[in-house]
Order: sequence, then structure tokens, then C-alpha cells
Amino acid sequence: MMNSPSLLTMAIGFLLVLGPLVVLHELGHYLVGRLFGIKADAFSVGFGKELAGFTDKRGTRWKLSALPLGGYVQFAGDMNPASAPAPGQDGLTPAERAQTFHAKPLWQRTLVVLAGPLTNLICAVLIFAAFNATYGRLVAVPEVQAFAKGSPAQAAGMEVGDRIIAVGGERIENFNEIPQYVVPYPGRTVPIAVKRGEQTVILSVQIGSSVEHDKFGNEARVGRIGIAGGTGKVVPVGPLEAVRLGVDQSFGVMRMMVTGIAQIFTGERSVKELGGPIKIAKYSGEQLSLGWAPFVSFAALISINLAFINILPIPGLDGGHLAFYAAEAVRRKPLGLRSQEWAVRTGVALVLTLMLIVTINDIVSLPIFGG
Repeated sequence: MMNSPSLLTMAIGFLLVLGPLVVLHELGHYLVGRLFGIKADAFSVGFGKELAGFTDKRGTRWKLSALPLGGYVQFAGDMNPASAPAPGQDGLTPAERAQTFHAKPLWQRTLVVLAGPLTNLICAVLIFAAFNATYGRLVAVPEVQAFAKGSPAQAAGMEVGDRIIAVGGERIENFNEIPQYVVPYPGRTVPIAVKRGEQTVILSVQIGSSVEHDKFGNEARVGRIGIAGGTGKVVPVGPLEAVRLGVDQSFGVMRMMVTGIAQIFTGERSVKELGGPIKIAKYSGEQLSLGWAPFVSFAALISINLAFINILPIPGLDGGHLAFYAAEAVRRKPLGLRSQEWAVRTGVALVLTLMLIVTINDIVSLPIFGG
């Protein structure tokens, strides 16, 4: 087991991960807004008191703020958390009002809001694509070569030489595709289809639950079926294939996030498995201590996390605005200002409660508490 990184390494790792990803996210909003002629009053990395900044020739205040847990772009006309206008009382000329966010057509506002999470997702895809292009793709025939001791698959009747063709109804063509349908589901029973000679056999396998530890002692409960495949080979991939694989890998990570959240709601997983800023800082430092390749790969995972969290339909987040716009498209008019304000207040309260829970989880998991 490796020693935990120093506090300085964790702080540097945290800033190197979250800082650029927040900037990219907000740049997505800013650049698409600028494309549509929307004026930005402020572009902030962090929240709270301004530490440093400057105002550009377009009147946008670029600033670094005290609390490094996110950022924001404040567009002209944002007069409350719901970005709702106050026509007739804003003191703007018609030309100035035309540059405000709320004066733009619904489709433009939707694209501006969607641009942030989409930029984070594209960032992750490009990172994965770069790794794919550099290291190639591992290909292994999904044929069982051996079983681990106490293998759930063997107990269900699987045999050496069986070729796995489907797990849980999902077609399998590469042995490396199997974990995504097994690892997130400890304790769940899934049908696994295997080709045995000329026969197709359907086995009901209860996925085993295993608590595993990494080099730093971090533990995770994962699903295992106890099988080993043959030796794989690394196949070079071209640029287009590398990007396609990057898209598949990014959405695969997002599917696992959806699965994890659903399992917390159904009681299959504990809420204690959620992590917040302290845990991100810890993992950032650990990955940075392993080298740049693991660190950049970890950054891709955090980028997907940012995209996923922001797209949730929670008022106050990007997904909440998109939900408002969906309602506006159906109703042919915006939701009432009071409705938006109450929705945003509820959403912010929900986000703050979640932040409190994950921060408590982070603190309790620190070594000083025996975690």
C-alpha cells in the first residue's frame, strides 16, 4: 500500500483538476452566448469575494474568487437566480436589452445553457480519444479460460471454453465489455448467454460482492463473477475510431453514474459512497502522485461528473434551466417569475443539502476518524 499524498499535493491536484474543468465549462456558456450576441457582465472562477480580476474591452469582468468550488458566467439581464428579466424596470435601452440573455429566442438560450455540460463531455471524449490513439485498443475473445476460487459463474454452471455472447441482454463481442455489466451490480442476478459448442445456454448468475482496495487503501464494493479470459492483444486505432471509442467510454462512465445514483435511491448502495470536494482533492492528489497519465485520466472522469451533475433537472443547475425551457416550449410562454424563484430556491436547498451530506461523508472517511 502506498502512502497518502501530502496536503500540498492534494491541494495542487484539486486545483489542477477542478480549475481547468470549471473554466472549460463556463467558457462553453460564454462562447456560445457571445456567438448569439449576448453580453457577459462577469466570468468568475470560484464563488464569493473577488481575489483578482480585470475588465475587458467588452465590459466583461474576468475574476478569480475566493471559494474554488465552481464558477459562473453572469450574462446581461440576469437579475435573479432564475435569470428572469424585469421588463420596463431595468433601465436598459432597446439596443442594450437586445444583448441580454432573456431577450434571445428559446433555442438560443437552450444552446447557451447546454454548452457548459457539453463542453465538459467533449473534453472527456478528447482525453479518452488521445489515450486510445496513443495506446491502442485491447481486444480479447470473450471466452472463459479459468475460474477464480468460489466463482459465481462456475457455481451457476459456466464451463471453461464457454464463449459469452450476452450479459443481461447486452451483446458481448470483447471480453473487456463484460465488466460494465457486472462491476456496478454486486448481489444482482443476471442472465448470461454463452455459446457452448453448437448450443446457446442461458445461465442465471448471481454477481458476487467484493470489497476491493486500491494502492492508497481506498475501498469500493464491486461486482465480480470470477472468470478469466484469454490473453488479449493491443490493436492500433485511427483518429476516427479513437474518437468513437472515446464517446462510448464517456457514455459508459455516465451510465455507471446513473446506475450508482439509482442504487442509492433503492437502497442497494449506501449514501456513504457519495463523495464531495474533500474526497475529490484526496483522489486528485493520489492520481497526481502516480503520474500524469493516471491524473489526466482521472480528470476525464471528473469532467464527466461535472457534465452529468449539471445536466440533472435541478433548479439552479443547467439542467434546471433546460427543464424551464422545456416547459416554456410546451406552454408557449415562460413559467411565472414566482414559480421560477420558488423552484430555484428549492433546487439550491437540495444542492446545499447534498453538499453537506457528501462533505460529512468526506470528513468521516478521513484517517483521523478511523476511515
